[in-house]
Amino acid sequence: MTVIELKSALKDQCALVVEKRFQKIKQSIADIEESLLEESKNSSGDKHETGRAMLQIDRENAGKQLQEIENLQSLVKKIDVKATSDYARLGSLVYTNHGTFFISISKGATVVNELTYFCVALHSPIGNFLSGKRIKDSFTFNEKEYTISSIQ
Repeated sequence: MTVIELKSALKDQCALVVEKRFQKIKQSIADIEESLLEESKNSSGDKHETGRAMLQIDRENAGKQLQEIENLQSLVKKIDVKATSDYARLGSLVYTNHGTFFISISKGATVVNELTYFCVALHSPIGNFLSGKRIKDSFTFNEKEYTISSIQ
C-alpha cells in the first residue's frame, strides 16, 4: 500500500466516523422536532410549558453539536493526502518510537492492513506536541519520550 493509499484509507475512516455522528445528531434533532409538535398539541398548563422549554434547550444543544460536526466534516475535507511536508501538519503521517499518528480528527486507534495508527486532532494534547515538529525532533508526553523518525 502506498503512502497516499494509506492516508486515504485513514481519511476515509475519519470521514465515516464524522458521518455517523452527523446522522445520529440529525436523527436526534428530528426526534426533538417531533416531540415539540406533540408537546404543542398537548396544552396542560405549567407542565406543558416546562416540557416545551426543556425540548427547546435540547434543540439548542443539538444545534451546537451539529455545528461542531459540520466543522469536523469541513476539516476532514481539507486533509490533502497527496501533500508532503518536512514538518508535521494536518494530513501528516508521523512515525515515532511510540506509534504512528495521522494528524486529522480525534478518532483514536485505527487499524489499516493490520497495523494500528492513531488519528489525532491538530489541537489535541498530543497533536499540539506533534504540530510543526520535524524528523529527529523529540518531545515528552505522558512521561514518555517521543522521537520522530519519519513524516509522510
